[in-house]
Amino acid sequence: MEGLFFNVNSGYIEGIVRGYRNSLLTGQHYSNLTQCETIDDVKLQLAPAYGDFLASLPPNPSTSALAGKMTDKLVAEFRYLLAQATGSTAKFLQYLTYGYMIDNIALLITGTLHERDTRELLERCHPLGWFETLPVLCVATNIEELYNSVLVETPLAGYFKSSLSHQDLDELNIEIVRNTLYKNYLEDFHQFVTTHPDFKGTPTQEVMSEILQFEADRRAINITLNSFGTELSKQERKKLYPEFGKLYPEGSLMLSRADDIESVALAVSISADYKAFFDAVGLTQGGGGLGGMGGSDGKSLEDLFYQKEMELSKVVFTRQFTPAVVYAWMRLKEQEIRNVTWIAECIAQNQKERIGNFISVF
Repeated sequence: MEGLFFNVNSGYIEGIVRGYRNSLLTGQHYSNLTQCETIDDVKLQLAPAYGDFLASLPPNPSTSALAGKMTDKLVAEFRYLLAQATGSTAKFLQYLTYGYMIDNIALLITGTLHERDTRELLERCHPLGWFETLPVLCVATNIEELYNSVLVETPLAGYFKSSLSHQDLDELNIEIVRNTLYKNYLEDFHQFVTTHPDFKGTPTQEVMSEILQFEADRRAINITLNSFGTELSKQERKKLYPEFGKLYPEGSLMLSRADDIESVALAVSISADYKAFFDAVGLTQGGGGLGGMGGSDGKSLEDLFYQKEMELSKVVFTRQFTPAVVYAWMRLKEQEIRNVTWIAECIAQNQKERIGNFISVF
């Protein structure tokens, strides 16, 4: 009976999301956007898809204000889905907010270290990462108090408790803290979708396993590349890698020992996709090092990762009865916001020749 109830609720949520998907910008929309001359023209082109969310914007708004209103629509639609969800579907949707919570907490830790204004910090927090006790974190007068508040009061308490202490929360370690939390979060989310009775052996396990493995690999690769030239030791770097993914364990071990970009390229070559990415941007032997992080079409390694993420997200919509469509829709929507922001910035800077370098959603 429980499984039947799950399917009914999941199917209802899925039906709503498929309706949301139909409002995503199409190739024709993007073609129209590339012809715009001003930000007001962009607003006009977005009106059918974003409606009232853009109404309060002033004439010729900033690109950040435009992106903010587009994000508001995403947040409102996700919150509606969460309000309709029950059981394991609701828990799945809650997991989708934890990444935003990690970013918000990292922002507040940094702000506390720099004695920033509390109101300013809270305004910069992503609304999908908001939780009831978030403002309490700003009351802390020192890092130890902040740690105790996080440990006791937030949904991320377990991720802190398992591997961090208040001594870790300093300015030098903030990125280590963030990446440690993401590692714990991804491992926990992966275990949830692969072992929960409602998901094990279903399309949800199948598609989310592939998506989360990709995200784990992407983080391991980026952590390695970003660690070069820093004080982060190889042993510390290895602790930040999620312990699953297509690169785990052999590729992860090779990444942990990498001294240069060529070593990273060799480590990721066990995956045809990642090898192709490195080849495309010249991050292979003789590819020119970090200066080669842009391919002939102008796309960077990060762009290729986003492009892969879009491909995985589109595949999810070919499956039935899975809350994974919510995850996929959110990733597609976020890329849409990045695309429009990029186009608007090119227009605002009178550099329309750069517009073509955005990631296709559909």
